[in-house]
Amino acid sequence: MLDIKWIRENPEALDRALAKRGMEPLSSGLIALDEKRRQHVGRVQQAQERRNAASKEIGKAMAEKDSATAEKLKAEVAELKTFLQTAEEEERRLDKELADALAVIPNIPLDDVPEGKDEADNVEVRRVGNIRNFAVQPKEHFEIGEAMGYMDFERAAKLSGARFTVLKSQLARLERALGQFMLDLHTTEHGYMEVQPPLLVNDASAFGTGQLPKFTDDLFRTTDGRWLIPTAEVPLTNLVREEILNLKELPIRMTALTPCFRSEAGSAGRDTRGMLRQHQFMKVEMVSITDAESSIAEHERMTACAEEVLKRLGLPFRTVVLCTGDMGFGAQKTYDIEVWLPGQNTYREISSCSVCGDFQARRMNARYRPEGEKATRFVHTLNGSGVAVGRALIAVLENYQEEDGSVTIPEALLPYMGGLTKIEKPE
Repeated sequence: MLDIKWIRENPEALDRALAKRGMEPLSSGLIALDEKRRQHVGRVQQAQERRNAASKEIGKAMAEKDSATAEKLKAEVAELKTFLQTAEEEERRLDKELADALAVIPNIPLDDVPEGKDEADNVEVRRVGNIRNFAVQPKEHFEIGEAMGYMDFERAAKLSGARFTVLKSQLARLERALGQFMLDLHTTEHGYMEVQPPLLVNDASAFGTGQLPKFTDDLFRTTDGRWLIPTAEVPLTNLVREEILNLKELPIRMTALTPCFRSEAGSAGRDTRGMLRQHQFMKVEMVSITDAESSIAEHERMTACAEEVLKRLGLPFRTVVLCTGDMGFGAQKTYDIEVWLPGQNTYREISSCSVCGDFQARRMNARYRPEGEKATRFVHTLNGSGVAVGRALIAVLENYQEEDGSVTIPEALLPYMGGLTKIEKPE
């Protein structure tokens, strides 16, 4: 959430930032709402001060046996009390009106984020790895998995509907191995603390990271009002909600392997075959909580940690910085890492690493106290996929497929596969 004080002082900067995101200017409307609220608050404060002063004057008048003045003052106090009862309700309404308006405004892009309308305007930063030359046309992951009998979309649809998958036998083990490998890498080499968070969160948590209220349709909700997490970013980041940390505690780096649940609202007709776009999928998430001065460097570090996963797996990839029109709601800047899928002959996103500044922290009221200072500041938050396990499975199947229909296990995963070096169709 943006700071209304900053908006009052920088209205043109807000409107320029929104224009980069393809939005209309909003500063004048927000400032008008805030001014209306501030004026009302001023009237309430004046009424409270006058009520307190009049109450004291009543005592003085009664001590002086001036009953006429006392009665007049009592009537004034009664009138002020009636006004304050309704005025305080109006103040709450105006507070909520401004808060609701601020809650749906996206974050301000950093100055070095390229301007653009959509993914066509994203800018490639680097390309890593060599694309394999296949003697025959490489197959897509679902062709490989179904031919082995280890990937079952038909039975998944019988159980749950479209956009679900049943993985069996060696492919189920391969997905588990991928998740374990990523967690081990991030915890033992990259300094992240493993966390096993709840998969259901409340409204405050979903609001804190920016899923609510704007993206309600993208979430699954339970009958008791909780939300299934779309990513472990939500519970991990909210671990510091409404807390004041000491500077020496920062940075906090956390990682989790969890199922993720997304309704995929608005994606009808996109990636309907296979596992690329599912309602339920596994993902390793990374979250960092930093001070204001460290977040930009932490963003580069986090992205490198995600890239290292693909390097260890021997998967070709490219990293792009998202343009202003393609960037997420809460991000100041985002790197997408796209893995090469030979079956599709293209790069597809497998990780998205974002720095959010204090945008989420304001929504969560998450702060830290610098050394030797009484005042607190809002923490900066970052999140990134480290990486999407299902998409890593897809990439391994397609990049390591052989002409006989088998799939070679990447060397980095061999310690997790119980001696298995190749996945083959059962005889």
